[in-house]
Amino acid sequence: MARTSCDWLLVDGSSLIFRAFYGVPGSVRSPSGRQINAVRGFLDTLARLVSTRNPRHVAVAADDDWRPDWRVALIPQYKAQRTAEPVPPLLEPQFPVIWDHLDAIGVDHAGLPDYEAEDVVATWAAEATGTVEIASGDRDLFALVEEGRVSVLYPERSGLALVDETEVTRRYGVPGRRYPDFAVLRGDPSDGLPGLRGVGPAAAASLLRAHGDIEGVIANARLSDEQRDYLRRAVQIVMPQRSLPIALPHGSRRGYPAEPERLTELMREYGTDSPVAHLVQALNDVVAQPAQSSPA
Repeated sequence: MARTSCDWLLVDGSSLIFRAFYGVPGSVRSPSGRQINAVRGFLDTLARLVSTRNPRHVAVAADDDWRPDWRVALIPQYKAQRTAEPVPPLLEPQFPVIWDHLDAIGVDHAGLPDYEAEDVVATWAAEATGTVEIASGDRDLFALVEEGRVSVLYPERSGLALVDETEVTRRYGVPGRRYPDFAVLRGDPSDGLPGLRGVGPAAAASLLRAHGDIEGVIANARLSDEQRDYLRRAVQIVMPQRSLPIALPHGSRRGYPAEPERLTELMREYGTDSPVAHLVQALNDVVAQPAQSSPA
């Protein structure tokens, strides 16, 4: 993507880490032989994002709960595929290595018990001022899109797609804020949502255009009691939470890295010199530029 500028880059860390794990060969190893494909891939991806999106503030959100009980209580099949193996065994030990690297570099990251990264991102996006770009492969975050303020950088085969209000409407026939309603009606296998029987993308968009939102569909469409009950429960789990008790990080420093000696140790131990150098350079390039806005 062309170089641009935004006030905030909010990263769905879990989404990008999983994509790095499956997208970078498992043969990528540390000097001691540990598999670090997710570490290398995530740091490379973050460096490219900072270099191309030119964000004045950066924060990475984590999944502190892969499948929150409160969501499962509403829809028992919610992300049921995660029950057998929430995190691949070869990926799990790479998470703390990634967080250690971010700490030493000085990139803020956080999660919240009982919530997913999408909820943390949604809360931060609501608190942030200025323009916000969200890097995530989770389409539920399309609900946060605001024309001229919030957009999503969504990974596709051709690269990152900038999904704004116009693009959500072009793809699905509904505005961004209605994407959760659309997903509930149509169904979403990745979330374990069956949708309404016989309702595909076109019918889901048509229902929302006719009735406004899920509440309108429940009140006015011809549905069974069972279907209405499903819609009421499902929309609660798809909509990212926007008012959690987690503060927006500062998201920037006067210079990087934050802990040079610790970072040197990590690079020596894991052989991450190249991606770390690119990320630190990209972050310092942003710091060196004159401020154009003053986000809180």
